[in-house]
Amino acid sequence: MDNRAEVREFLTSRRERVTPQQVGLPEGRNRRVTGLRRSEVAALAGVSVEYYTRLEQGALNGASPEILASLAQALRLDDAERAHLFDLAHAASPVGRPPRRRNPKTWAPHPSLQWVLDGFTAGPAFVRNGRMDLLAVNALARAIYKDAFDMPGYPPNLAIFTFLDDRSRELQGDWDWAADVVVSILHTEAGRDPRNKELHDLVGELSTRSEEFRGRWSAHNVRHHGTGFKTFRHPVVGELTFAYEALEMNSEPGLTLTFYAAEPGSASEEALRLLASWAATEFPQRPDAQAKTDA
Repeated sequence: MDNRAEVREFLTSRRERVTPQQVGLPEGRNRRVTGLRRSEVAALAGVSVEYYTRLEQGALNGASPEILASLAQALRLDDAERAHLFDLAHAASPVGRPPRRRNPKTWAPHPSLQWVLDGFTAGPAFVRNGRMDLLAVNALARAIYKDAFDMPGYPPNLAIFTFLDDRSRELQGDWDWAADVVVSILHTEAGRDPRNKELHDLVGELSTRSEEFRGRWSAHNVRHHGTGFKTFRHPVVGELTFAYEALEMNSEPGLTLTFYAAEPGSASEEALRLLASWAATEFPQRPDAQAKTDA
């Protein structure tokens, strides 16, 4: 699948966001475009207007790292956006290799990975891919995202749960923020692997069925989201606020291992203890085995 449309829409949206004042240019009276003109971006990046126009039309193949860095600087890209631009260029290269993909219906975690997840009892822990499929979980993650495992016809997937299940709005304390993060993760994955049919199918379904998703997808926003805080309103134990850390797995490229933990001595830590007791009764099987039974 060609990523020219993704490149075009990303670069156009970034150019339209930058004002002349931000880069030290006069605004002028006859400006008819939002943000910068192509000629202004070209001058800032040190390339010809014709070459920049080709880049913005999607022809990133062959662009050198130096050109990409100059373009990122001209468009005032942040670290996440800059990485996304380089991912798009790498994916456009005929020698670029897409990440290894895991089919959530057939992929199973190595026993040692499940041991690590089960051994982390301080909070929820799970493994996901760039498509937001939940591939492996511990009991507490299963308890937090129990409704995502209860969507007939779908494997547990955080993007599908967020946009196609109203229970996600009840569960996630700041649904708008959570929805933004989900879309940014999907955009990042699309930049890395534009030939991923399963991802394209997911984006197509969400775009068709969710106006909230369509608006966010068209904004082409990406961000780094490896650490932070997240609040849930669990129907059994009430509100929980977690710190989270997301780690890329060297042993499984393309997969992310995420840990949630409550502040020691907080009300969330006490609620987490109650959740663990409830989960032990509600999900007596190993969470991975239970997930396969439900599928």
